[in-house]
Amino acid sequence: QVQLVESGGGSVQAGESLRLSCTASASTFGMYAINWYRQPPGKQREFIATVSEDGSTKYDDSVKGRFTISRDNAKNTAYLQMNNLKPEDTAVYYCNQNLGPKGIVKIWGQGTQVTVSS
Repeated sequence: QVQLVESGGGSVQAGESLRLSCTASASTFGMYAINWYRQPPGKQREFIATVSEDGSTKYDDSVKGRFTISRDNAKNTAYLQMNNLKPEDTAVYYCNQNLGPKGIVKIWGQGTQVTVSS
């Protein structure tokens, strides 16, 4: 069974940076898009970025210009570089892949906490 493991979260001051990693247990990693979501305290999980199999990217407006998503298929790992962090970026961050026909199999990591203080 495919597993995703996030790492790299922590507590930082506003304006600082963090890089999150998401490592997959299966070699099918490179065949599918990978997505980052976050869940702020008391709110629903929200989409923030995606990188397709061919490396094209999309971002939510809330992080555009500050966050960069990338992937290294040789390492079965995706990254989320987060710059100029703001207190409103405080959340649990999750990576996700939707596998198989029409993405029927949804795989989530366990999440990593990011806390940004002002």
